[in-house]
This record gives sequence, C-alpha cells and structure tokens, in this order.
Amino acid sequence: MGYPKPKTGWRDAGPFLHLMLDACSPGEGQLHSGMLTRLIIVAVAGALLLTAPAEARKRIAPGSPAEVTLSFAPIVKRAGPAVVNIYARKVVRRRQSPFLFDDPFFKRFFGKDFPFGGQRERLENSLGSGVIVKANGIIVTNHHVIKGADAITAVLSDRREFEARILIADERTDIAVLRVETEGERLPFVAFGDSDDLEVGDLVLALGNPFGVGRTVTSGIVSALARTSVGITDYRFFIQTDAAINPGNSGGALVDMKGRLVGINTAIFSRNGGSMGIGFAVPSNMVRTIVESAATGRKLVRPWLGLTGKPVTADIASALGLKRPIGVLIEHVAEGGPSDRAGIQQGDVILAIGRHEVEDPQALRFRLATRPIGEFVTMTVFSHGLTRKANFKLIAPPEDPPRNVTALRGRHPLSGASIANLSPALVEEIGFGGDTKGVVILQVRRGTSAQRLGFRPGDIILSIEGREMKRVRDVEQIVGEPYNGWRMQLRRNGRVLNMEIG
Repeated sequence: MGYPKPKTGWRDAGPFLHLMLDACSPGEGQLHSGMLTRLIIVAVAGALLLTAPAEARKRIAPGSPAEVTLSFAPIVKRAGPAVVNIYARKVVRRRQSPFLFDDPFFKRFFGKDFPFGGQRERLENSLGSGVIVKANGIIVTNHHVIKGADAITAVLSDRREFEARILIADERTDIAVLRVETEGERLPFVAFGDSDDLEVGDLVLALGNPFGVGRTVTSGIVSALARTSVGITDYRFFIQTDAAINPGNSGGALVDMKGRLVGINTAIFSRNGGSMGIGFAVPSNMVRTIVESAATGRKLVRPWLGLTGKPVTADIASALGLKRPIGVLIEHVAEGGPSDRAGIQQGDVILAIGRHEVEDPQALRFRLATRPIGEFVTMTVFSHGLTRKANFKLIAPPEDPPRNVTALRGRHPLSGASIANLSPALVEEIGFGGDTKGVVILQVRRGTSAQRLGFRPGDIILSIEGREMKRVRDVEQIVGEPYNGWRMQLRRNGRVLNMEIG
C-alpha cells in the first residue's frame, strides 16, 4: 500500500517535494531501512522548503498572452528604418620610393620624404552608422566617421545607396550633419527626444552596424548622465550607457522606450577594442542645435557669456560657505560682455542655468551651447553668501578686434607663422579658452624657422624684447627691425614660457 501524501502544504512545497514523495512510496510490500532513510531526507528537505519565504518559493507565470510577448520589437520597427550605414572613402597619396631607398640604412640619412620616386594612391574606407532625423534626407553621424572623406555613401535599411554631402562637420562636438538628395521622396526618420528628461536607470536601445556585421540592436540602461570628465570632445557632456556599443556603432542612434532619439553613440571605454559596458553618447539636445543650424544654412555659432571659471572643489565650497561643491567659480569677466552687464563679478559662483544645475565649466558650456542666440536665460548665482538670479540675453561672440590674419616672412624666428588678433569670436572658432585678447599663432608652415624653433598653432605671443604684443601690427613692427636675438614670452596651454633665441 502507498503512503498518503500530505493534505496541506505540499503545493507550497513545490513539485520537488511532491516528486520525492512519489519516489519514496513503496507501492506494495513493507517499509524497509532504505525507504526509511529516504523518507527522513525528504522530511528534512520539505521542512526547509516550507519555511522559505513565500516570494522565494513562488514562480508566477505570465498572466496573459500580452505578457508573454513583451518585446522591444515595436520600438525597433519604428526607429530601425531610419538608421543607416555610412561608408566614407578617402584617397591617400604616398610617395613610392625605389626599392633601394626603402632600406632602413638610407632612411636614416634621407628621411621618409626624400624626393625620389613617384606618388602611389591608396583608397581607405571607414565604416560607421548614421541616423535620418528629417524626412527630406538630413542625416546625423559622428565627425570622426567622415573626417577627411573624399566621398560619403549612406546605405538605407532597404539597401538603397545615396551619395551624401556634408552640411556641417563640427569636430568640437564630434557631430556631422549630412544631406542626401531624395528627389522629393520622404525617408523614414527618428524624431528627437528631450535628453534632459532622461534619468539614470531608464531603458535605452543602441542601433548601429558594429564591426560591419550588419544592423544590430542592443539594449541597456542609462548608467549616468552629464559625464564631463571624459576627454573625447571639446564639449564634454555625455550620456553613459551599458547598451553594447562597438566599433562601427559610431554615429548610430540611442533611443528611448518611445522610439525617440536621445543621443548619438560616439565612443566606448575599452581595454580590448570591444564593448565593456561603458559607452558614451552625445545628448540629443546638443545634436538638435547643430541640425537646426545645418537645415537653415546658418553658420554654427554658440552663445558667448564673456567669462572664464573653474570647478568648485570641496575646499572652495567650504571657504565660500556653500553646502556642497558645485558650480563654476568665476575667475575673469570680460568688460562690457553679457556677464558683466548682468552684474556677474570675479569670485561669484554660477550654480545653475535655468532649471539645470551646473556642476563644472564643461556643464556650463553645454547648457549654453544648446540655447539659441537671442534667447533670454536666467542664471542662479551665489555671491557673498547669498543666492540671486541674473537675467541676460545670449549673444554671438563679437569679432573685436578684426582678426587680421597675417603670414610672416623674412629673416626672423617667426618666419613661416601665420598670426591673428584674438577676439571672442576667434577664440570660439578655434576652440580654446582663456585669453580673448592678444596675438595668436594660427598656423606654422613646415620647413620654416618658426617650425624648427618649436612654435605651435595656439601659442599666444605675450611679449618680444619686453614689449607687449597687443595686436598683429605690434608683431609686424618688431619683425621688420634688424634681428639681433630675441627674448620672448608665450602662453601655451595655460603655461607661460620664456624663450631666448640667439
């Protein structure tokens, strides 16, 4: 005869105990020692299962067919057709030397560019991704995908190919805007989402063409926002995600759960060239600003505040009476600039632009760069222990004085350098902070005195022979005098260099 199954509790214990009891039932015959041992084991296991928390013991089946078929597929169907492959082709010309001069012994004496042999052309191809953001053929990708390209092809999801031309290539944000001619046909596109609405933990999808294997979708979450310590571009303000991003994904779409574009996948942190769960995307609010400039044919111009500052550290916050280290401590305010007219002073701390906190200078630059020229904004400022609001109108950086680009020639150390007058507009254009006045070296020609002496683009000429160089005309005057050796002072990457040239 069989042993009766427990009338209560066995369902909670689960199928494991139930099956064990079936296995231990002798069916016919008498109970023997082996069976007794098995029953003891089953009794102990059952006791452990019955005392486990209910949440750990229950497995809930899907309650409806809809729950069984939950999927990202509808989002991919909506956004996927707007993601394209970008093929950039570049012709590289290299001098072809006779076999004899390829010997390392000769290269030591003649160098790599000795004038023997002809030119050899080689075609280089790069592969990336792009996103159609307007039905008339406006495509966004990364600047580094199309940099230096002689021809660009966009391949749509239906395998049609279009030659693309560049509308804007902004190296400072690593964003490029392309246009393909559709002859009136409307293409599938992804609408912009508001990247400021993202929160850490939100689900996102990354769409692109990793490693050239074909269109691929990966999922993940927003791991962090406002990453400003990643030195990828000048405007450092990234969305971080753990959605797998690999080489070839550059320029692809990062979309939210409504299928809206919230970022352009740009870079990864990797030790082996593959995804390690740390990817970075340019926020859509920055991308939208660049696209609007490209679509209207306007030059991309970013607002100018007329100030420079540095991050607020814990020590600075304690000294100023701030509750926590946040904001930008103002170091210099340009006379007559927007900040000066709004009453901003050296030593003030900018805490927020509009409703967005500002954690450091990179965040401040991003918040301004996503606003259009002419808009009025409100800045939250901490000054002398009090918090106040400052309102001002965003203006384009002025070109005052005119740049007056001049190529220097003659028998002097700066021969071969092209110089210009610094202005807020030129500072914004060439992309370095700090000085907005003085004389800057824009270009140094190879094989000239300036190049041999180590002058570099971006060097600011402060003084020559003790005379301050305020304008290009000051430099022109001194290089026109007989040269008997110079004492020069330069500023390079924020450091002052003193040079003596005999």
